[in-house]
Amino acid sequence: MTIDEIRSEIDRLDSELLRIFNERASLALAIGHIKKEKGLPVYDPTREKKIFERIQAQNPGPLDNQAIVRLFERVIDESRRLERIMTAEKTGR
Repeated sequence: MTIDEIRSEIDRLDSELLRIFNERASLALAIGHIKKEKGLPVYDPTREKKIFERIQAQNPGPLDNQAIVRLFERVIDESRRLERIMTAEKTGR
């Protein structure tokens, strides 16, 4: 493959990641609505620990587990941020 062909494939994957990130965020917002209705906290350290354990166990590389955890920490942090914004808007804070 040429550099341009590889870059084209990267662009395609980036578009797919964008779609997946936004789909995941929508699901996180749905969970945020349920948590708010039930009075549950946004942050669930037990759930996050399970996510990190699962993704590390499934990681085929070449990214090492620490890199994968850092990426998922960022994705999860943004999901939490959305949940907090949604909660603040609903309560008027």
